[in-house]
Amino acid sequence: MNVLLTNDDGIEETGLQALYEALSPVADVTAIAPAKDQSAVGRSMSSRVAVDEHELGYAIHGTPADCVVAGLEALAPETDLVVSGCNRGANLGQYVLGRSGTISAAVEAAFFGVPAVAVSMYIPTGEVDYTTFDPGVEEYAEAMRVARHVAEHALEEGVFEEADYLNVNVPLADGEPCEMEITTPSTVYDMGADRTEGHITLVDRIWNRMAEGEVVDPEGTDRRAIMERRVSVSPLTASHTPYQHDALDRLAAMY
Repeated sequence: MNVLLTNDDGIEETGLQALYEALSPVADVTAIAPAKDQSAVGRSMSSRVAVDEHELGYAIHGTPADCVVAGLEALAPETDLVVSGCNRGANLGQYVLGRSGTISAAVEAAFFGVPAVAVSMYIPTGEVDYTTFDPGVEEYAEAMRVARHVAEHALEEGVFEEADYLNVNVPLADGEPCEMEITTPSTVYDMGADRTEGHITLVDRIWNRMAEGEVVDPEGTDRRAIMERRVSVSPLTASHTPYQHDALDRLAAMY
């Protein structure tokens, strides 16, 4: 099996190197990742990018979506599976699906018809300072175990006959393996904006709630699973297919 490994934190990020180590025993892994941090760029794309050879594969001076297009079309066309991550920080809820560079790499692969997995690790901000916390490979142990398990079994089990890609969120490793739950992305949304003189500060209040241990998400959702120390796996589609209904027919007829 040929795996294209990418991320949005950059090719030197420990999380990517941890997944490279985890996947190498079961696949031929080529890392094609941004040369520097490209977090939260969504599916932003360039028209021309520089590429440098790297000991793990290639460093792309561009976005995660750039990496997938460059990889599947030019650098690693024999790819069977795209794995994106491991992101340092969770990607939970419907509202992050279009923001996250980690997830966007998986979405880009899905449009090529290549199965993909986005892997992110939740860092409990109520226990550690996210701004200074620099996890080592050992903290990614659960993410490594999950990524290898999914890479080994998802294709042969027919997972991608129904899903285009998987959004996987994993707890920070604490020495005890976690259970895995199939989830749906939470619909809870709590963005705010605070205005001061000359500026507006955008605040994602969800993170404050999580830091305080508050779980406002129903059973079966990705955020509840991760807050209760379970691996969350959300099977998703990338087609964004709309559906027609009577109200739309009336709107068109009125025009």
